[in-house]
Amino acid sequence: MTTTDAPQAAPPPTGRPRIGDAVFAGLARGSGLLILVILAGVAAFLVIQAWPSLSANTVNFLTTTEWEANVREAPAFGVAALAFGTVLAAAIALLLATPVAVGIALFIVYYAPRRLASVLGYLVDLLAAIPSVVYGLWGIGFLAPQLVPVFGGLTEYLGWFPLFSGPASTSGRTILTASVVLAVMILPIITAMSRDVFTQVPQGHREAALAMGATRWEMIRLAVLPFGRSGVVGGAMLGLGRALGETMAVAMILSPSLVISFDLLQSGNQTIAAHIALQYPEATGYGVSALIAAGLVLFAITLAVNMGARYIVARGSKEA
Repeated sequence: MTTTDAPQAAPPPTGRPRIGDAVFAGLARGSGLLILVILAGVAAFLVIQAWPSLSANTVNFLTTTEWEANVREAPAFGVAALAFGTVLAAAIALLLATPVAVGIALFIVYYAPRRLASVLGYLVDLLAAIPSVVYGLWGIGFLAPQLVPVFGGLTEYLGWFPLFSGPASTSGRTILTASVVLAVMILPIITAMSRDVFTQVPQGHREAALAMGATRWEMIRLAVLPFGRSGVVGGAMLGLGRALGETMAVAMILSPSLVISFDLLQSGNQTIAAHIALQYPEATGYGVSALIAAGLVLFAITLAVNMGARYIVARGSKEA
């Protein structure tokens, strides 16, 4: 082989980044800053629009349950009952949906045959494409009447527990019914996140557990669940954010009421998003500004939930 046929050595690095890398880094940095600007802009808009009603409010906005904002003089309104109903409905939905979603994800990844797993995955993802109005119609037309006998049984046998003390609603339009609908709505989010993280468990971890004589369930408990804990928590928090902001389904199911009650079987409670949707068409003057103030509280709650989710996921990744 002649010297001309020898492979040419690569040119030494110049120490300067390539143009494509610099452009991509700038676009990525700009996109991140744009998100912060948009977030700050939304917060500023809500504060500016809510300030007239908050300054004219004659009662404490955070602790009052009444809502008399559509008046020109001495408006009196508060978000306490709405915030309570929002958090309560979302929390119950999260408690109902998370175990089911994790079970579905484990079944799809580790138990179901490949063809069945594909079909189940498509069906679960299809739930996310159903409009919230359809969920509301299903909840008010089918689920609520079906739950009336269940509520009666809970009152009869578990009436000693404050959450089921009753008397049970005869229409089924309660916060528990709304929570069940919300649980079905957030199920695809938590299932998809859990399924993705379970498929990323290192094969060596699973094979090591099985080689030590562990059963499939013991392998899942010792190797899969600890590895996917942060992903499951992150998916649950994303689902919680969706439940906090859901509007139409909850507005169609719940009877408008501004009370703070832990009784899940009675008509009552309302969420911020549903209250805004129901009141906005008739709101005038301070009423519109007051609804924006309620939206500001919902914005703060959702932001806190998302920040908490990011913290939990980051902490879990470091521990792993």
